[in-house]
Amino acid sequence: MESNIELVREGLDAFNADDLDACLALIAPDLVLNLAGLQEPLRGREAWREGFALIKRAFPDLHAQIEDIVAAGDRVAVRLTFHGTHAGEYLGFAATGRRIGYVSHEFYRLADGLVTEEWVCSDTATLLRQLG
Repeated sequence: MESNIELVREGLDAFNADDLDACLALIAPDLVLNLAGLQEPLRGREAWREGFALIKRAFPDLHAQIEDIVAAGDRVAVRLTFHGTHAGEYLGFAATGRRIGYVSHEFYRLADGLVTEEWVCSDTATLLRQLG
């Protein structure tokens, strides 16, 4: 279980360093990405890559801070706080230059040293309030 926690930490460190290749190296090719609010999951590394590009264009300095992380079996749960600057278009909101912060609860299933499934439940309402 500690190795699973370390893998998730490694992925978040790569995210914070804007190292897309390192992030993708930790993701299974057939990743299932469950995002709160979507009827159907997204699938594959390309879907993850597109999400990474979208969020990093809008918030180039976005940083994930681990508040809590626990593991059981093949699952890891993380409570994160994200902080960044709104420097690009996001969900129809033109760049505001505002500093933002919001919480995300994320759950990962791992197999063979890779993330195979992810569930993301971010506090989008708080984020959107900060954008305008």
